[in-house]
Amino acid sequence: MNEPQITTNTQSLATTTSWFRTAAPYIHAHRDATFVIAFDGETIDSAGFDPLLHDIAILSSLGVKLVLVYGARPQIEAQCKQQNIPVHYHGGLRITDDASLKTAKAVIGKLRVDIESKLSFGLPHTPMADARIRCTSGNLVTARPAGILDGVDLGHTGEVRRVDVAGIKQQLNLDNIVLLPPLGYSLTGEIFNLSSEAIATAVATAINADKLIFIGHSNRDLPRELTLQEARENLSAHPSIAAAVTACQSGVKRVHLLDRALDGALLQELFSRDGAGTLLTATSFETTRQATIDDVAGILELLQPLEENGALVKRSRELLEREIDHFTVMERDGTVVACAALYPYPENNMAELACLAVSDTYRRHGRGQQLLTSIEKIAVSAGLNHLYVLTTQTAHWFLEQGFNQAEIAELPVAKQALYNYQRNSKVFKKDLG
Repeated sequence: MNEPQITTNTQSLATTTSWFRTAAPYIHAHRDATFVIAFDGETIDSAGFDPLLHDIAILSSLGVKLVLVYGARPQIEAQCKQQNIPVHYHGGLRITDDASLKTAKAVIGKLRVDIESKLSFGLPHTPMADARIRCTSGNLVTARPAGILDGVDLGHTGEVRRVDVAGIKQQLNLDNIVLLPPLGYSLTGEIFNLSSEAIATAVATAINADKLIFIGHSNRDLPRELTLQEARENLSAHPSIAAAVTACQSGVKRVHLLDRALDGALLQELFSRDGAGTLLTATSFETTRQATIDDVAGILELLQPLEENGALVKRSRELLEREIDHFTVMERDGTVVACAALYPYPENNMAELACLAVSDTYRRHGRGQQLLTSIEKIAVSAGLNHLYVLTTQTAHWFLEQGFNQAEIAELPVAKQALYNYQRNSKVFKKDLG
């Protein structure tokens, strides 16, 4: 009677173990990194806000240095409406008069206290148990008035003038979370209502943060990754894309857009290879490059299942280490997801393509074709005009890539001498010239 439960428990344990092993490289990579996380007022009002703060507490416990920036637009609007204070916007910015500034200060102050209290939560048997989080805030952002825009005086609406980098880093080095409200202070003691996105972008740039994370509007219509150019061409696709582009242009390496409605999106984005949101980066998230000795373990992992099912001839680690200069790998976020080798025969004006392998997770996404194209370019740059391959199980794929069936006699003489008649591999050839 208990067997189904045992099976379920065993499967659950295996899943948990697998997740930890997959997450381990990211846990190491993120320790002592600095993340700026911005969440809007709608996120604060959502049912997922408490779990989000629990996940933020986990990041802090794993050694990530955190700056949190929060928005308050819906809360301010609701309070203004309740007090019959008109709400006006121009160019996406609030027109902040004396009455609405007074309301904004009260609302923002209450939100800060509420967030700090939630970060202090530490009851046993909860995700926050024994978190011991210290949270600090202060006049860390200097502001100036946004002024008059298109003839409209924006009043007490401001823009970031300067970030107290030393002050923020001092708190981060004490393992404190820095909590920044959407307010800034001028040198004359004035208070300005600021955009939380503008603060987050300015702070991430000033302190050279490793990541800037925006949590808010749904991103399900966006791809998992965006280049800087693609983001520039789709500024209207998401409310935070413009800020993300500005951050990348200013030197922030990676900007993430997460959906507030997706439970656990923050942890999934940071501790899994494919994440749960949209990544914007000025550098390529996935690269194709010459393999190095450090890639041998990753290549072995890719080749092993193909060797076990007979698609490839088994290669030892020692052989791979000796021949590593022949390999090209496709790397995704530090992990080898595809590989191929090129063995030139310049005396025959030919080269052999071997060990073409793509991780199961990334098949059917065109990476095999991309890697083949890279290999062909390498062969052409070496002055070779023909590429051949031996295969037992993927003949149709190579035909689809422009290869034609050939005879053993067409192989280089040195390769003919090594041909394994027991495997009975088919020969395919492609002209590159």
